[in-house]
Amino acid sequence: MSLIEIKDLTKGYGNGRGIFNINLNIEKGQTFGFVGTNGAGKTTVIRHLMGFLKQQSGSAEIDGRDCWNDSALIKKSIGYVPGEIAFPDAPTGTEFLKRQADLIGLKDMSYSEEIIKILQLDPTANLKRMSKGMKQKTAIVAAFMADPEILILDEPTTGLDPLMRAGFINLLNQEREKGKTIFMSSHMFEEVEETCDKVALIKDGFIIAVKSTLEIKHNEDKVYKVEFLNKDDYVKFVSIKDEKGSGFDFSETNEGKNQVIINIHDREINKLTKELKNYKVKYITEIKYSLEKYFKSLY
Repeated sequence: MSLIEIKDLTKGYGNGRGIFNINLNIEKGQTFGFVGTNGAGKTTVIRHLMGFLKQQSGSAEIDGRDCWNDSALIKKSIGYVPGEIAFPDAPTGTEFLKRQADLIGLKDMSYSEEIIKILQLDPTANLKRMSKGMKQKTAIVAAFMADPEILILDEPTTGLDPLMRAGFINLLNQEREKGKTIFMSSHMFEEVEETCDKVALIKDGFIIAVKSTLEIKHNEDKVYKVEFLNKDDYVKFVSIKDEKGSGFDFSETNEGKNQVIINIHDREINKLTKELKNYKVKYITEIKYSLEKYFKSLY
């Protein structure tokens, strides 16, 4: 049974804006990525899961409980990083974290201290004067410090520099190893590809694809770049025809560099390597298929 289940979730704002017939299932222990451009509907879906918005139709449930009617109970088991951070009035980050701990009955702050070290955060700084990156780190600590079973993260690396983003990815992978269920929105394909088991793409309020990241990484359709040592071999290779009158599928040819880029299915790899034995090849390299390339092809 899915731990997070969204069925035909719809919330329209007029003029084609909103989310429409969203269907998603996130299994217990799964890390699920949610990608799309700004305004595509990612935050609207997440706000329904958190019980901040009531749907016009459809449903959203977490662990069998309705996200709107049982939102107070559901929040007890969730660590949440909002897309837009607005802290309550507190003098320092430390005071804010203590207040959050008191609200949820957390006595042991040792895990929060561990996360603070990972993110290199100085929580003693004035909360209102913190940079965007420091505020983001503080929000991450608040979401993770109670070691919740479910994490719902809306663009969690916004404002983090590349080094801190890498630290966050390590932290997220630690949570995955613990068996946490994680639902994370992002517009950064690389971080989703590094961390998630499955990914959904939302566009203009509609889900247009749900895909396993492993399936994308091991796509049967491959792309290779080949460079020849001389122009004669290059010209000969791009002009070859098989018995059916066709050669390889070239997405790009570069006579000046004696290079070709070939689209090819796994079952044709032996054919390619056999043919290349007849030429002087400088190098051959695979251009890895990525989550970004897959979703851009859908857009």
